[in-house]
Amino acid sequence: MTRQSAAKTQSVSSPMVVLERFLPYRLNVLASLASNALAQIYAERFGLSIPAWRVVATLGQYEFRTARDIAAHAVMHKSTVSRAVAALEQRGLIARRPNQDDRREELLELTGEGREIYEALAPEALAFEERFVSVLTEEEQKLLGSLIDRLSGHARQLTPEGEARE
Repeated sequence: MTRQSAAKTQSVSSPMVVLERFLPYRLNVLASLASNALAQIYAERFGLSIPAWRVVATLGQYEFRTARDIAAHAVMHKSTVSRAVAALEQRGLIARRPNQDDRREELLELTGEGREIYEALAPEALAFEERFVSVLTEEEQKLLGSLIDRLSGHARQLTPEGEARE
């Protein structure tokens, strides 16, 4: 068999992944681009990494959570959350307190300074989101939100329990 016919046989018998058309890849690229663009705001003003921002945003939304809760909520690996928590705690932006329901865990919460950062950044993050989706009509924005919710729910069903990855 010639080299050319072997290549032809292989391409006919095995489907090819074209990354630029492969939805999981395209979603990942979109998420990375959006996350990196938003990161410019909180990295420049407050020196926060993407994982640190996600911890601050989660605690700003929920007041207090365990590191495990934050990892699940932000779909980050627990070691990534742990490093972000340590850095934020060292800067005095979050504090730990015992979890009365489970002594093996600690609850994390924003300090006064951490809350000030969250309150300064939240409006900017929302304004960024508004600029980001401004290329879509209001109807398209609603449809996109609905589709993301459906795909996210389905993806969670396809992912083995407890396997948060970043």
